[in-house]
Amino acid sequence: MENATETEVADAAKHLRSLSAGLNQVLFGQEELIDLVITGVLARGHILLEGLPGLGKTELVKGLSKLLKLGTKRVQFTPDLLPGDITGNPVLQEIDGRREFVFQPGPLFTNIVLADEINRASPKTQSALLEAMQERRVTVLGKTHDLPKPFFVLATQNPIELEGTYPLPEAQLDRFLFKLEVTRNDVATLQRIVSHRELGTDPQVDPVMSAETLDSLLELVRRIYLPDVVANYIARLVDASHPGQSAASRGIRYGASPRAALALASGAKARALMQERTNTSFEDVKAIAPAVLRHRIVLDYNARVEGHTTNDIVRALLEEVPFQATATPRVLSTKS
Repeated sequence: MENATETEVADAAKHLRSLSAGLNQVLFGQEELIDLVITGVLARGHILLEGLPGLGKTELVKGLSKLLKLGTKRVQFTPDLLPGDITGNPVLQEIDGRREFVFQPGPLFTNIVLADEINRASPKTQSALLEAMQERRVTVLGKTHDLPKPFFVLATQNPIELEGTYPLPEAQLDRFLFKLEVTRNDVATLQRIVSHRELGTDPQVDPVMSAETLDSLLELVRRIYLPDVVANYIARLVDASHPGQSAASRGIRYGASPRAALALASGAKARALMQERTNTSFEDVKAIAPAVLRHRIVLDYNARVEGHTTNDIVRALLEEVPFQATATPRVLSTKS
């Protein structure tokens, strides 16, 4: 596979700037969050958005689908939601005088699935997404059905402390490329919202790219060059997240999986394209590491009692693990 050229990256940047500008008209004052959402889409990953109700998580996903002109369906997750309600069910129909079961696709059969308040559904229903998120297909009554391409799950989640929520299974969390935390707005942003929004109305945005353009951008990300030294940094960072492998891992019960390493690589390539570069850097990995690792690290009981969070652990890991495994040779040092 040929590496991406500077001309291709420059052309792609024009489309990405338009997409970013459109999302910033949907959600005010969340530039960093929006950049990470676009990065996650470019990396072909699923995204989990966590925050209190009313912060604009759903509007962000709806705005993204409008700007990309992709098919989208919204599923409101509730405690009584069944797996077949999202994957689809076989329905008995009469065909040529015979009664047969015919599969009726569920809301998963679209390009962008908005899984609203995903942690309000039971673990059984949440687990129905596992195959879809990993293999981009669903199996019902022994028959496999492929999902449309591209396929993204963008889920919103309330903080687990809120009443009526269930923790997502670790296997499902691991299938989300990013977990992004949506924070409250400052006074200036709130004033802008009040001045430019009305209750009950959606922001109006126009599509900024075609499906063919998005496909070309997704393919271009795969061709962004990943240097060996950056790949080695990713490997050492994931290894250091396991108990006993680093000082920062104290308090960790389970570290990040190999899927986390792949997520760091894909996310770093996507961020490099966002930054209009043909190759990834250490800074790309460091910038996306919190979003990739915060939901993949499980703390032990003592760490939780002491008030530590996975964000604290990730920060400590980034401070402890050096970019390069060995020191820079003296002949390459800037010092004489």
